Amino acid sequence: MDFSVKPVLTGEKTVLRPFTEADAEGMWEIIGDPEVVRFTFPANGELTLERLRAWYATRSDRPDRLDLAVTDRATGELVGEVVLYDWDPGARSCTFRTLIGPRGRGRGIGTEATRLVVGHGFERLGLHRIQLEVYGDNARARRVYEKAGFVVEGVRREAALRDGVWVDEVLMALLDREWADLTATAR
Repeated sequence: MDFSVKPVLTGEKTVLRPFTEADAEGMWEIIGDPEVVRFTFPANGELTLERLRAWYATRSDRPDRLDLAVTDRATGELVGEVVLYDWDPGARSCTFRTLIGPRGRGRGIGTEATRLVVGHGFERLGLHRIQLEVYGDNARARRVYEKAGFVVEGVRREAALRDGVWVDEVLMALLDREWADLTATAR
């Protein structure tokens, strides 16, 4: 198992597809959104549009991670991303992250995108565990993750200083058997 195959995953509201270099401009706008800036972990180094172009141009070449563009199914507009990364083949686990820009929020797109990529991870890639970290004050994201079945495993109290305020980092995870139970009851 690896992440070499970059799928297209389709839901009722969204289509997840592999990134292209052309997506950099849209992601530049999304990454600059104040809410995205507030609730994402800081980027390493100085982020420029040129670096972003180079980054998204190489996402489809990476066998150790899965980066997918989140698009609005009705319009095709790029509204965010979902990523499975930090893959541990021995433990059949990885880390998940997502960000949704302002035009994708409040419509269930983030929830559906999360379920689509998590389902792919468990059902197609054979993952055993998917974990994530989220700031404790990011209620919107926590609600999405809980709806997808993620469970709080712990809290790193006051782990990050953001704009002069200490915030917690919440650790959440979902196991393959929990996902199977959730999807079985949804049928």
